[in-house]
Amino acid sequence: METVKTIVLLTLMTLLMVWIGGIFGGESGMLMALVIAGVMNFVSYFYSDKLVLAHYHAVEVDERSAPGLMAIVRRLSDKAGLPMPKVYIIPERVPNAFATGRNPKHAAVAVTEGLLELLDEEEIEAVLAHELSHVRHYDILIGTIAATIAGAIAWIANIMQFGAFFGGRDDRNVNPVIMILLSIILPIAAGIIQMAVSRSREFQADEGAARLTGRPEWLASALVKLENYNRQGILPEATPETAHMFIINPFTGKDISFANLFRTHPTTEQRIERLERLRQEMGIVR
Repeated sequence: METVKTIVLLTLMTLLMVWIGGIFGGESGMLMALVIAGVMNFVSYFYSDKLVLAHYHAVEVDERSAPGLMAIVRRLSDKAGLPMPKVYIIPERVPNAFATGRNPKHAAVAVTEGLLELLDEEEIEAVLAHELSHVRHYDILIGTIAATIAGAIAWIANIMQFGAFFGGRDDRNVNPVIMILLSIILPIAAGIIQMAVSRSREFQADEGAARLTGRPEWLASALVKLENYNRQGILPEATPETAHMFIINPFTGKDISFANLFRTHPTTEQRIERLERLRQEMGIVR
């Protein structure tokens, strides 16, 4: 099923690129856009994880540099029946985490230094279990590709907006009004693409983490701390195109009502309520 979703996502991106190429370059523009889309599809599938990790300046660690962190990830991976992923630390104080990669054999989990400082060991284990649940469900492939595609669409929209105000190619006689409209519509399309990574995936990963650790309250406690901290500041280098990849939306502290229409995370309150119900179902006493 995840393979089908990925193919659909890449196909839609290709059609969008070809359509834009046709508007600005006719048949030759469509052909050029098709080639560019093909290259982007290849890069998205094989290299989007590396691009995201590089964007956040993530540093790979091992047993010597981060023995405690590696021990937790290895223990959870063994318990989940997953290959050991690569582990990265992002040198930022704002606490957050995400997983990336095209499949469990090529997966990576990344946490910020701030997360390791803010959370206790049980809460860190719960966060890592959440990210490994994304790996197990193959969410990381479509999530990382969505981030790359959304970024490309945002870039195209900026170019079109610039061209509309300062003049485009006269030989194509592209109406500046159309360019402005497209520069508005394309970011909305990027938001819809991000919503392909549905909010239900976060609920599923939360449940997966709770069952993997056997303690739903660990993740609930971690989410409260992460939510409260992220309301105070935004993760540096964070972009709307990659926000859906994090366990907590890095723009939590930024009050943008319109952005809530394209919320890729359920509210923390909703997530905690579900974890509490799950705790009760599992018969765990506080």
